[in-house]
Amino acid sequence: MKSSAFILAALLILLMTIPELGVGDRDYAADREFMVKTQIDWRTVTDGRIGVKDQQILEVMRRIPRHEFVPDKRKSQAYFDSPLPIGYDQTISQPYIVAYMTELLKLQKTHKVLEVGTGSGYQAAVLAELVNHVYTIEIIKELGEDATKRLKRLGYKNATVKIADGYFGWKEHAPYDAIIVTAAPDHIPPPLVQQLKPGGVMCTPVGGRFQIQNLTLISKTADGVIKTKQVMPVRFVPLTGKH
Repeated sequence: MKSSAFILAALLILLMTIPELGVGDRDYAADREFMVKTQIDWRTVTDGRIGVKDQQILEVMRRIPRHEFVPDKRKSQAYFDSPLPIGYDQTISQPYIVAYMTELLKLQKTHKVLEVGTGSGYQAAVLAELVNHVYTIEIIKELGEDATKRLKRLGYKNATVKIADGYFGWKEHAPYDAIIVTAAPDHIPPPLVQQLKPGGVMCTPVGGRFQIQNLTLISKTADGVIKTKQVMPVRFVPLTGKH
């Protein structure tokens, strides 16, 4: 009995000397792998959604630490199949939607991309892994400033953030090979269409706050003809600004 008590006491002392793993110490690699397999990869998703086939995008989704782009209290939910609040009535998009919209853009390493709605910077990070440069606009100053710091800390030198009304685009760096809008305008913004390069594509949800929103793909032919295609119903926060 004395021997057992001594062993138990020794084990308790040993456990007390082991530092508790905090949120920042957790290894999320397995969570990311599970996210890609169950939510995104066309070969393994089982809920009937249109999975992503682009292997580069799948690898990027496995690699990027999404938990770094959500508030601390949400880190344990970072790889769930859902959007998450990031403050200021804004959200980080569902991982599947991030990957799917990215695939619709048919990106190349030489491309220059405009993003409207930086949020916490996660979509910008995904794009930055795939293209030459990302210009991203956020209308909420606090989110834009935090995203700038976060992207810099994580080593994304090819992502530039501007705090402004994204409805009007970023004319200084136009035209863009691709444009992605991560909040829903109630109509396709004409300034963004104008800033799209001939041969380029834009992906945006379209629909008012109380309307059905549709993920819409806009393409501009080499001779400037605009074509639109509704892809699927979605739900995004509204695009805000003075439009």
